[in-house]
Amino acid sequence: MGRPIRTRRQATLASLAAELGVSRTTVSNAYNRPDQLSPELRRRVLETARRLGYPGPDPVARSLRTRKAGAVGLLLTENLSYAFRDPAAVGVLEGLALACEDAGVGLHLVPASPGREDVAAVHRAGVDGFVVYSVPDDDPHLAAVLERPVPTVIIDQPSIEGIDRVGPDDASAVGKIAEHLVTLGHRQVGVICMRLARERNDDFVSATRQSGAHFHVQRTRLEALAVAFSAAGVDWAGVPVVERFDHTVDDGASAARQLLDAYPQITAVICTSDILALGAMAEAERRGLRVPQDLTVTGFDGIAEAERIGLTTVHQPVLEKGKTAGRLLLGSAERSAPKVITLPTELRIGRTSAPPRTVEEPWFGG
Repeated sequence: MGRPIRTRRQATLASLAAELGVSRTTVSNAYNRPDQLSPELRRRVLETARRLGYPGPDPVARSLRTRKAGAVGLLLTENLSYAFRDPAAVGVLEGLALACEDAGVGLHLVPASPGREDVAAVHRAGVDGFVVYSVPDDDPHLAAVLERPVPTVIIDQPSIEGIDRVGPDDASAVGKIAEHLVTLGHRQVGVICMRLARERNDDFVSATRQSGAHFHVQRTRLEALAVAFSAAGVDWAGVPVVERFDHTVDDGASAARQLLDAYPQITAVICTSDILALGAMAEAERRGLRVPQDLTVTGFDGIAEAERIGLTTVHQPVLEKGKTAGRLLLGSAERSAPKVITLPTELRIGRTSAPPRTVEEPWFGG
């Protein structure tokens, strides 16, 4: 029989301290409070630790002792891939990551797929606080987060009394789009919006569903459009609104197809995101419609692709949104009252909006 393989016993904090002839506190400080040691002593501790195979303090034991996880949780009620696929979400995630880097803490993603009721991921998350990114007000994962005894910051939605929040003034921002289109002369308009509730609806939206939307950002944007166009003499009850549950370019295209098939007289399509607007642009091209001569298209967000093609849109600082939320969360212990931060937006008039075609002008749609 071969000789048994001997493995060296892993060094411990105590054995490392004995090897160095220092206290266990000194070894611990080399990892957790390096400012307490001279650079030379810390270097000697770390080099000896590597030589003896000491892996460093047990993070689980440390979190139990300090009651700190050293991480921020991001609640995203979408599939995990959404955080890396949607341009606006990517910007928010990057900004939040930068805030965490500056504070020396980690970032823990807590995805919750749409329609999923199991909130165990929220309960299991070892985090010191949560950033909640754009969820409906009746989401069970949000309720589970608010039950945790840790600070919470909400990005965009919902708006909850007593909870920190970061986001733009959606009503004002969308009002600028409406004012622009009304000034151009558009009165026959249609809207493509993101999901309004947790249940799927890929269809036209009733007035009741609009006013009862659980995603308050979308509800606010629709309400602002209704106010602006009603003031211009447009009966909002006659303005078609198409909803899409999923947020992709293809969904924007299918929504525009549904909208223009039913209302071919429309001269402008207002989209509540740039992604949906890019889809509407693709459908217009498929039909042979010229943008903006035959059809005006607007968006919201100001993503890079929208800027590249000259989409008329509202630009919001998504990177700053994530960074601000992270800093607000990480500095919450220093404040006694909740804080709401409203970020600025800018209407960027591009190449996709123009006065509506006149009756004398031919329409090339099909």
